[in-house]
Amino acid sequence: MKNSLLLACLLVTLGAATTVFADGAHDKSEHSSPPVAKVAAPKDQSAVSHGSVRVGGQTINYTATTGTLILKNKDDKPIASMSYVAYVKSGEKHADHRPITFLYNGGPGSSTIWLHMLAFGPQRVEVGSGTSTPPAPFRLVNNDNSLLDASDLVFIDAPGTGFGRVLDKDKGGVGKGKDVYGFDQDAHAFAQFITRYLTINSRWNSPKFLFGESYGTTRSAMLANILENEDSVGLNGVMLLSAILSYDISVDFPQVNPGANNISYALGLPSYAATAWYHHKLPQQPADLQAFLTQVEQFASTDYLQALMQGSQLDAATTQRVAEQLHQYTGLPVAYLVKARLRVSGGQFAHELLSADDMVTGRLDSRYSGPAMDPLGETADYDPMDSSIDAPTVAEFNNYVRNTLDFGKGLTYKPQIDVFKEWDFKHQPPGAPFALPFTPNVMPDLASAMKHDPGLNVLLMGGYFDLGTPFYGAEYEMHQLPIPASLQKNISYKFFPSGHMVYLNPESHKGLHAAAAAFIDAHYSR
Repeated sequence: MKNSLLLACLLVTLGAATTVFADGAHDKSEHSSPPVAKVAAPKDQSAVSHGSVRVGGQTINYTATTGTLILKNKDDKPIASMSYVAYVKSGEKHADHRPITFLYNGGPGSSTIWLHMLAFGPQRVEVGSGTSTPPAPFRLVNNDNSLLDASDLVFIDAPGTGFGRVLDKDKGGVGKGKDVYGFDQDAHAFAQFITRYLTINSRWNSPKFLFGESYGTTRSAMLANILENEDSVGLNGVMLLSAILSYDISVDFPQVNPGANNISYALGLPSYAATAWYHHKLPQQPADLQAFLTQVEQFASTDYLQALMQGSQLDAATTQRVAEQLHQYTGLPVAYLVKARLRVSGGQFAHELLSADDMVTGRLDSRYSGPAMDPLGETADYDPMDSSIDAPTVAEFNNYVRNTLDFGKGLTYKPQIDVFKEWDFKHQPPGAPFALPFTPNVMPDLASAMKHDPGLNVLLMGGYFDLGTPFYGAEYEMHQLPIPASLQKNISYKFFPSGHMVYLNPESHKGLHAAAAAFIDAHYSR
């Protein structure tokens, strides 16, 4: 959905189009066909508005530009439009030297409504933190944690989402889904958008940052490599929130790739433990979450992983001992863990932890819980977090974009779309002679960008209660990057007592803002 790629299962131009009739003589007979209509070539569109936001007691005036930019193929033919909202601080003496951050959610197939309206835009939708949100009318309030105090912001919707569309011949273009729906295609679409934005707005000399969430981190690795190596866009930093770069270590469906994915269970264990701690399902409840997770990580990377690696050679006594320790760390019954051969996927854990009450936890934020769709099922069939945030965020944005940003009247905004039927799952990482047709790993892409630009810095952030992209797995990926040891110092880490969308916890939201603002401030020259 909006923030995570489930790999195992894995449209009109904006604005009025002028109709032009074909030139030339027409058959005057009674059997003549009506003249063939042409659709006007799609154009960039935008609307400008002004506003202010208070962050840290400071009032920041800004200019907001909302619109679409047209993407073209190598033959200069329109293939897609991408929508965006850009906020630029007003009154800057050297505006082109102010940092600019490009932000996007993931999916794939998600717009960036979530980072925009819940995390860093000037207005924030009020939603429940770990609890359901009361029904409409919803509330839009000043965002005390907007990142506008540190950087200008450009929230970019993925192709086909938001107000953007694939531009086929009926919409004045020659585009098809295959042009933008795929790992490499999506990354190149974002690269083209960013370079066009920099050119149109004279921002090539600005300090430039990327901020991706979930699949947006996968995109960021590929995008950083394209911008650094192909487009000569010098990036200052890349911020990764709830990262997943190698889908081989996903805890979503490790059972479909037995043997190869033993590491997935070990890397997911600390998130299971944090979730059980939050819901008070541990046999002995530790007071200190951080100290507890350090203990769990040690077990996960040693005794637990060694047991998994033995497979059928693991004796019954050791199986029982490891299951009893897993029970202490997850709250799941020992008998269930033995029957599962010590292997529990994220979906199974979300279903089982609260099963005594016929409840399931959230996947992307396991602080949330809701009634089980099927109490006798194996996995949770929905995410209670979505039920809390989707309706209020979409409702408030649709009002805000039209009445405050003055764009989109008469148009449909798509928060997310299903791209999986058309998605190209092949990816050609740096150094590979051709696209590899299997589960993608974009760690080589990020490594290539960092080696090409040794001044490029990376900030990894995440939440402890995230069963979609477990924090321990993201940290593991950073330590496995094929880069010189000297470049590891360019990577910094910050984790929070929240879920996938860290900003849903008010205190963690403050910490997320502080970490991102400090990272931006530290990595550009004034």
